[in-house]
This record gives sequence, C-alpha cells and structure tokens, in this order.
Amino acid sequence: MSSDNSNSTSLNKYISESGVCSRREADKIIDAQRVTINGIIAKKGNRVEDGDVVEIDGKPLQGKEEPIYLAFNKPPGITCTGDKDVEDNIIDFINYPKRIFYVGRIDKYSQGLMFLTNDGDIVNKILRAGNQHEKEYLVTVNTPITNSFIQNMANGVPILDTRTNKCFVQKESNYTFRIILTQGLNRQIRRMCEYFGYHVTKLVRLRIMHIELGNLAIGELRDFTKQEVNQLMKLVEKSENLSQIMKDQRAKNKRKKR
Repeated sequence: MSSDNSNSTSLNKYISESGVCSRREADKIIDAQRVTINGIIAKKGNRVEDGDVVEIDGKPLQGKEEPIYLAFNKPPGITCTGDKDVEDNIIDFINYPKRIFYVGRIDKYSQGLMFLTNDGDIVNKILRAGNQHEKEYLVTVNTPITNSFIQNMANGVPILDTRTNKCFVQKESNYTFRIILTQGLNRQIRRMCEYFGYHVTKLVRLRIMHIELGNLAIGELRDFTKQEVNQLMKLVEKSENLSQIMKDQRAKNKRKKR
C-alpha cells in the first residue's frame, strides 16, 4: 500500500477497473470500511501497488479484466436498475455472463440505445462530463405536430423548476419528431411534450455521442467497434478537460465577486 503516486493506482480506480463498480460506488464501499489492503482497513486516498492484496468483504479482488463496451437496444417495459428485486430489471433481462453495469438510463416505457460496460472508470468519466454529450431521439406523439410546437420545444420548456436548454428539434411526420438533447432531466422529453398538451406514445433513443442504434434489433447487444472505443476515449478526455476549465472559471468568478 502506497501513499505516493509512483507506480501505483488510486484505490477507487483500482476497484472500478476490476469491474466491480464505478469509482463513486467504490468510494462508498471504502467509507463503509468494507475494503482492506494487505489486511489493513483501507481509507479513501489509499493507493495500490503491484503485489498488494485488495479485498472487499474479505474476498480478494481479481485483477483488471478485459474492458467490455456494449450497445444495447432496450425494449419498452424493461427497468434500468440493478436491483434484482425489481421485476424486468435490465441486468436480469440481458443476463450477460460477466458483471456489467449501464451508463445513464431510459425510462421504463421508452426504448433504444444504451451503453453497458465493466469499465467503472469510463462510467465515472461520462457521468462527470455532465451536459456535454448529445443524445438523439425519435418521438411519436398522439396529436398532429405544429410548427409552433417544434419552435417552442427547441427554445426551452419550463419543467421541474428549471428551463430546458435550447436544442435541435425537427418534424419528421405529422406525429413524429426528432430531438437532440445534451441534458438528462427525469423523463425530460415526456414532460416537455406534456407541457404543450402532447402525449408521447413512443420514444426511441437513436444515438448517444457518436454511437448509433442503427439496425440493432430490440433486445439485442453488440460490442463497440475498435473505432467506436477509440473515439469514445477521445470524447471523454475532451469533455473532462472542458469540465475542469469550466470549474476553474466558476471558481475564478466567485473570487471576483468577493
């Protein structure tokens, strides 16, 4: 167990890279004193060196597995939760032979593209990037779509004590439109439509960042291509840098106001 940065890995990163959970969840496990390094109860900030034995609840943690990156076409009726007590939960439905977890959610009655992975580090990076990644949807409603509806949706809608960001919205047919969001508010598209008196009858996520649903059948999985993985790493790195720049700028602005 090391306290410096040379030839060592932070404990939460080591745990996430083993495929057990994300870094955020790893921190919770560490705080709960469920983790030991060489028999000593670990603390957040500890680092792991080659040869160290890391255990969770007394069970040795396996080394880093080959990363898994999956695209999944979620059917309607499947709930995005890892809770095995929830009927039709996504983990039981997929029944993947290795431990994986999903990145982001789609509500139970919606369908379409989701990411699943055993790479807790990439999950943490994507979630930390916040409202910077595009997600594209095709939405069917119960009322004929007007030009004013499209314009109002694009300009931002007051829901959940805030106003949605301006976004791209395009009419596809009398009852169908395409929308691209960089936010992830709870049931955002459904709430936006409801504000104008429209009811969503079908909602399909077509794209997350550069990954497209394409012709992937409902309920089916596919591995990311090597090119998709490489592009994902580049996009996450860029968004992390941007997040830090924005954080530094906010801190600078606060100092100016004092």
